[in-house]
Amino acid sequence: MAINHFDSPTGHIADNVAGFARTLRACGLPVGPGAVIDALKALRLIDIGNRADVFSTLQAIFMTRHDHAPIFAQAFDLFFCIAEEGKNMLDPVQPLDQARKPPPSASRRVLEALSRPAITSEREAPQGQEMRPSVSDLEVLQKKDFAQMSAAELAQVTQIIANMKLPQARLHTRRIRPDPRGSRLDLRRTLRGGLHTGGEIVDIHRLGRIDKPAPIVALLDISGSMSEYTRLFLHFLHGITNRRGRVSVFLFGTRLTNVTRALRARDPDEALAACSSVVEDWAGGTRIATSLHDFNKLWSRRVLGQGAVVLMITDGLEREAGSELAFEMDRLHRSCRRLIWLNPLLRYDGFEPRARGIKMMLPHVDEFRPVHNLSSIEGLIAALSQAPGRHGRGAARGLNEGHYARSR
Repeated sequence: MAINHFDSPTGHIADNVAGFARTLRACGLPVGPGAVIDALKALRLIDIGNRADVFSTLQAIFMTRHDHAPIFAQAFDLFFCIAEEGKNMLDPVQPLDQARKPPPSASRRVLEALSRPAITSEREAPQGQEMRPSVSDLEVLQKKDFAQMSAAELAQVTQIIANMKLPQARLHTRRIRPDPRGSRLDLRRTLRGGLHTGGEIVDIHRLGRIDKPAPIVALLDISGSMSEYTRLFLHFLHGITNRRGRVSVFLFGTRLTNVTRALRARDPDEALAACSSVVEDWAGGTRIATSLHDFNKLWSRRVLGQGAVVLMITDGLEREAGSELAFEMDRLHRSCRRLIWLNPLLRYDGFEPRARGIKMMLPHVDEFRPVHNLSSIEGLIAALSQAPGRHGRGAARGLNEGHYARSR
């Protein structure tokens, strides 16, 4: 028998459901006012003391996509702080620090949404306030270094990166398929069609090449000096991985780790948490030559086929820079169609390739670009959107002629 606790028009239940809907919206779930009204009506028909029934009811109304299930479950547990039988549903929501058993794997998105000050009524909401950053704020964020941003600014930048238009450059393959605008004549289909018209050729069939997205392989340095830039660039790669195929991501510090499968999670927080769980040398030392040797030996033939574009983000500060580093860089350069080196040290106007590791790596790359702010990532997107060509003389020419881009 259903238990009705909605005798008064206002109460803790209605406030909690409305607050829970605001939390889900802050987490990115599309929950509108109509869903809140439907949830309050549905809760009249169930036993409000049964936690499982309340969870299933709110999930059926508020959740519209399957990949939102982990976020919804974590937000439900943290927001209501319910015990085993769900008796606290009628009490005001407890503060986050008083929760008895918060889920250990709760995503950062849920925690940040719950830490925001809640607006209990429309009268308390500022009139005409825009939740989106202003034009002046965006201009500042475009040029500001990732390492100098606050937590709130990093959250805005993460959202901007997720909404960026991703590169869609395509490669012309040797395979062909029927194409009415193709450049080659399909003689077989043309003659076969003439059999139905007494030998007269009426329709001329053509063939065209098949276009495929250019494969992207990313090699990211996760040493201590690169951690701020690598995490934000992982958000960029997460968007690429979930919107197009043929993307492979490797992290390296003192060893090489393939995180391609972990990065395929729909939710970005879950994807980065999965990457952190499989990487053992995060924010440690750097062994570029050893990591490149492992990649060239174990993964090169698997992921660098069909004209792959390699993105390597590292500062190039290798302690044990020797002939092995130059050999592995040359081998990587010859195995891919295009090698782009993203170095945050280019943010300095007076940067010069004086370090031994940088000198050995630089002659074997095609482009040398910065990766320290939003403008530099937008420049990379523009470069990746172009049709990739065969590599030429490398970035040494770019340094001498001022060819590489500086985003300020």
